[in-house]
Amino acid sequence: MASRIRVVVVDDHPLLRDGVIFVLKNSKLFDVVGEGRCLADAVEQAQKTIPDIIFLDVSMPGGGIVAAAHITATNPAIRCVMLTVSEQEEDVAASLKAGARGYILKGTSGPELVRIAQSIHEGESYVTPGLAARLLAQVQQAVIHQPAKDANSDLTYREEQVLDHVSRGLTNKEIANSLSLSEKTVKHYMTNIMQKLNVRNRVEAVLTSRPKVIN
Repeated sequence: MASRIRVVVVDDHPLLRDGVIFVLKNSKLFDVVGEGRCLADAVEQAQKTIPDIIFLDVSMPGGGIVAAAHITATNPAIRCVMLTVSEQEEDVAASLKAGARGYILKGTSGPELVRIAQSIHEGESYVTPGLAARLLAQVQQAVIHQPAKDANSDLTYREEQVLDHVSRGLTNKEIANSLSLSEKTVKHYMTNIMQKLNVRNRVEAVLTSRPKVIN
């Protein structure tokens, strides 16, 4: 039997924090090894319990984004996930820059939260689709007014194809179907792309590199 995923939940609203903890525990897939309400709690719990995932509220006292940056720098194996009501693109971009592996809105259902947490634990990154589309649209608009970069010059033709599809907001499954590849192969290409561009997730990859449009 696979070991359970160790998580910490940090949010200054007790009712919501308790609800998230209940959902995770009830799934039988997670062990909640700590909880807290602020930046100091997040840092302490990360150092004390070394969880697989730590859920952080963007607007908690001290700041969830600050917590994510600190935890990522000191314990890079811990996956920071923002769980928030904020739909501001600036908060999404800042969270990803701080090293967060996920950005989830608090209106997400329990089963969906469990599914997303599992995928993040397996190495995926996640941004609520509507926010990801808006952020990528902003990036694409900004790219039009910027000189072309050569950040993706080391990418292979197929990697450029995958990155182009990512810039359109497609999921790994949708990219696989479009390019007649397996989803596992797309994940492999994404790993290579992120390593070559020295980024931590797919949105950062688009922010870093101006993808070529490939038909």
